Amino acid sequence: MSQNNPKISRRAFVRNTALLSGGVALLPGFLTSCKDDDDEPAINYTGDFGFQEGVASFDPSATGVILWTRYTPATNEPGDAEVRWEVAATPAFSPLVASGTMAALAATDYTAAVDVPGLTANTKYYYRFRNERTRAESVVGETKTLPAGSQASSVKLAVVSCANYQAGLFNVYGAVAASDADAVVHLGDYIYEYGAGGYGTTPATAGLNRTHLPATEIITLSDYRTRYKQYRSDKQLQRAHQLKPFICVWDDHEYANNAYTTGAENHQPATEGSFEDRKRAANQAWFEYLPARTADKTRIYRRFEFGNLVNLLMLDTRIVGRDQQLSLADYFSPTGVFNAPAFGATWQNPNRKLLGTDQLTWLSGAMGGSSAQWQVLGSQMLMGKMYIPAELLPVVAQLAASPTPALLAQYNTQATQLSIIKTRILAGDPTVTATERARVSTTLPYNLDAWDGYPAERERVYAAAGTKKLISLAGDTHNAWHNDLTTSTGRRAGAEFACSSVSSPGFEALLAGNATAIAGFEQSNALLIDDLQYLDASKRGYVLATFTASNATAEYRYVAGLETENATTTTGRTVVEV
Repeated sequence: MSQNNPKISRRAFVRNTALLSGGVALLPGFLTSCKDDDDEPAINYTGDFGFQEGVASFDPSATGVILWTRYTPATNEPGDAEVRWEVAATPAFSPLVASGTMAALAATDYTAAVDVPGLTANTKYYYRFRNERTRAESVVGETKTLPAGSQASSVKLAVVSCANYQAGLFNVYGAVAASDADAVVHLGDYIYEYGAGGYGTTPATAGLNRTHLPATEIITLSDYRTRYKQYRSDKQLQRAHQLKPFICVWDDHEYANNAYTTGAENHQPATEGSFEDRKRAANQAWFEYLPARTADKTRIYRRFEFGNLVNLLMLDTRIVGRDQQLSLADYFSPTGVFNAPAFGATWQNPNRKLLGTDQLTWLSGAMGGSSAQWQVLGSQMLMGKMYIPAELLPVVAQLAASPTPALLAQYNTQATQLSIIKTRILAGDPTVTATERARVSTTLPYNLDAWDGYPAERERVYAAAGTKKLISLAGDTHNAWHNDLTTSTGRRAGAEFACSSVSSPGFEALLAGNATAIAGFEQSNALLIDDLQYLDASKRGYVLATFTASNATAEYRYVAGLETENATTTTGRTVVEV
């Protein structure tokens, strides 16, 4: 990257950047044909060239931020492209705070990113890109550096995850763009790997022109790049990136469903080749489109300090250290008898890893050495205990595999019976029998792909946090949750704010969209799961998490639907932790 100013007409560059009242630049297009004052011979560049995927900023710190764009070359444009970038504290771009040039190479799919240093803490900046050869210009992006010390009295984070292009419009991203969040915390499943017509497809997919590209499941580097470009073509996602800095980690679908360190449920080596090859391709594409400030591209766990308020620790609970998930099905006999001793011995094995030794050591040190008011974990999946009565596990597993009206009726009958028993226990009913009590107190986790599948390592994290104020931000499930975080001894270690999805279907898909069944499901789970305080099982949305010196507040915001563009939200629940 060069810091020298290339030959450029400053008058033309400033003239060609038009701002709307909201501080957003007009989309490019007409800018590329404007006459310039330079004496270079004019070339009529052809094709749909320019900054088609918009602009973005990532990994803000108190003194810097990563700026990103992608340039589509003209059909008659030779070789790699050179992109000029400019940063200013005002939308007029005068004076410039920083500028330079960088290459947009074919080898990196014409993506380009620069880590801009030397910025002022807690400050809003504007940035833009220009190709000197074709005169194509980007929209103007906005970003903000992190506060230092006591500069900020509050920190607002928009927490999102699980955006499936085929499942509907990205109205949630539009809502995030319109919010007053300081930054976006993206907890993964930024893309999905399935082919056209696969998971997430709805009757509206074709009409909305949101069928996956390429049409096949993505496996190669070219496949992953094509999918990222498709997702980044979405105007609401572009707007969120344009207006907010993102802090991202991957989950499984950036690789393959239910991935772990050495494989994935949705990877078949016999027909799809080496998982290591697929993992390398997925990793390269992720960093091309979602750059992160990390020296080792296999290790994305990293720290963001929002002054003395928030110590945000972004984790990799998916790829770097995870042992393969357990399956409850492996512990049921052919006659349906559950082998609880065998399951318990494996499940509670202290050597089972989710973070891995190196990441856990890093996390323990980062929390232990922090004096911030809040220790906040950006964890892909639920950390809270989702322990349900064991007798519900077989029917829940069958519902997840193939929901039918008969199974749904069976679940409702059992859940209602158990809820009645639990209500009687909570009311101090002396007539509750030992057998009835055992039905609700004998519990097991239903989702072993979450922290529930790795209880020993979860206890180590709680021990490392000690008595510090701990908040887990989580995604992955496509549903919204507020959980208590409790240790194996019952000590309350913190709380969890888990967001719904951007578009991926939640529990309502298993409940056939039946509003009565959904309401009953939410109520019974809140009653039967001890640490669960709130569940929304059907809406798409995000969490706006606000941190102050005195409390942490989660607003669970939801959009009305995904078939018509509408970024208006309603708040389903507001919770406050002190």
